[in-house]
Amino acid sequence: MSYVIDPPAVASLPVEGESGRFPVRRIYCIGRNYAEHAREMGHDPNREPPFFFLKPSDAVLDAARDFPYPPGTKDVHHEIELVVALKTGGRDIAEADALDHVYGYAVGLDMTRRDLQAEAKKMGRPWDVAKGFDHSAPCTALKTVAAIGHPSKGRVWLDVNGQTKQEGDLADLIWTIPEVIATISRLFELKAGDLIMTGTPAGVGAVKTGDVMEGGVEGVGTLRIKVA
Repeated sequence: MSYVIDPPAVASLPVEGESGRFPVRRIYCIGRNYAEHAREMGHDPNREPPFFFLKPSDAVLDAARDFPYPPGTKDVHHEIELVVALKTGGRDIAEADALDHVYGYAVGLDMTRRDLQAEAKKMGRPWDVAKGFDHSAPCTALKTVAAIGHPSKGRVWLDVNGQTKQEGDLADLIWTIPEVIATISRLFELKAGDLIMTGTPAGVGAVKTGDVMEGGVEGVGTLRIKVA
């Protein structure tokens, strides 16, 4: 097949222990999936069904690189999350079968232009400029299911300049990973290469140029990334 312009490069992530890289198709994100984070954002976690937003695939950023402070904002927030990478997909996936579609896991950051998100919420507008900007999804190398299994509990944390800002546990997820996969598959056709960011614990906050973010998910990995 020929194209009238050069096609863009495929967004991808490294895989621990592999020379090949994982191609990224879409990045699905679930909002407010930890009760304490839902409360800090002013919502009742017991009354909300799950909801989702997307980031473009090329928003992914190898966590070994610096995170460039984005334009158009004065309030960029960190959100540490477990990331799920799919090897296969489908529609209407049953919860009991959901984990069969998982290739591996990583640690990611859902970086958010919070001031632009607040403005969008107030005006009833989409969140795209707040969530889907360039480099808004820093992510570590993937670890395969064969290497680490399927994590369902374990500490999730983020420090900024050595001070703990976010802390939770995968066991505290409101919607479990199988439930999230099954729910998204009823709204979209999931495919190999899709990433799912599974939500962030309480303690989100702003970062500034020069800050160093260090965090991780127990049993999955850690990241260290500087705001450039």
